[in-house]
Amino acid sequence: MTHEEQYEAYKAQAERRLAEYFPGDGLHEVMRYSLLAGGKRIRPVLALAFCQAAGVSAERALEFGCAVEMLHTYSLIHDDLPCMDDDDLRRGKPTCHKVYGETAAVLAGDALQAAAFRTILQAEGFDKGDAPRLAAAALAEAAGEGGMCLGQYWDTVGKDGPDGLEKLDEIHDRKTGALLRAACRMGVLAATGCRADVDPACLAAARDYATHLGMAFQIKDDVLDVIGDQERLGKPIGSDLQQGKTTYVTLIGVEECEAAVRRHTRLAQEALERALWPGDVDFLRWLAQRLAQRAS
Repeated sequence: MTHEEQYEAYKAQAERRLAEYFPGDGLHEVMRYSLLAGGKRIRPVLALAFCQAAGVSAERALEFGCAVEMLHTYSLIHDDLPCMDDDDLRRGKPTCHKVYGETAAVLAGDALQAAAFRTILQAEGFDKGDAPRLAAAALAEAAGEGGMCLGQYWDTVGKDGPDGLEKLDEIHDRKTGALLRAACRMGVLAATGCRADVDPACLAAARDYATHLGMAFQIKDDVLDVIGDQERLGKPIGSDLQQGKTTYVTLIGVEECEAAVRRHTRLAQEALERALWPGDVDFLRWLAQRLAQRAS
C-alpha cells in the first residue's frame, strides 16, 4: 500500500464511522450537515496513524479520532458565524448558519462539542491505564481557555496577546496547533491503553510533530488565501486581506512563508526521531510533506 492509499484508507475509516453518528432529524440533521461535509480529515488520520506508529492497530484510536473531528467541526461552525469570521462558504458548500440559521448552527456546534467528550469517555477496549480519561483531558486542554478558544479570542476581540509575528504564532499555535497536538497525543494514548511498553517519549514526540505541522499548515493556508484557486479551496480567496487581517503573508511575504513552511515541515519530521516507535513512522513523515505541498 502506498502512503497515498494508506491516507485514503485511514480517511475512509473515519468517514464510515462519522456517518454512523447522529442518525435522527432536527438537530441531528444540522450536526450531520457540517460533520459530513468532507474535508481532509487530518485530525482523525493523525490519531489513527500515531496509534499505528505506537505499535497498536489504528482502529483502536478510531473513536478518539472521530471525537477530535466532532470538536473541530464545532469550531468551524462557530468560526463561520457572523459574529466571528462571517463566512458564507465552507468546503465548497454554504456554511451551516446560511442553511439552517444562526440559532441552529450555534446549537449544532454546542452539541458536537459535548458529543466529542461523550464519544471518548464511552470508548471501550482499553485494559491498561486510563486512556479515555487522559484522552478527554488532552482534548479539553486543546479546546479550552488556554487553547483553541484563546486563539480565537486573540484573533477577534482580544487585546492582551503578543504583537506582530509573535502574536500570529501564538494565535495559530492555539487555533490550529492545539487540536492537532490533541489528535496526535490521543493516538498514542489509545496505544498505551492497549499495551504497557509504549516509549514514554512518544507523547512528547507526537506533541512536537503536531506543533510544527500546525505552524506549517497555517502558514500554507495564508499563502493559499492569496495565490490559491477558489474552486479547489472550496471557499473565497482573499477574505483575510479584505477584512484587513494580519497574516503571515502580510508580515513576511509569500517567499518567506514558503521557506517557513519547509522549515516547520522538516522540524515536524525530525521530531519523530526523538522516540522509539514500534510501528512505522514513514507515513507520518510523508503526511507532513504532503500537507506542505498541498494546493487546497
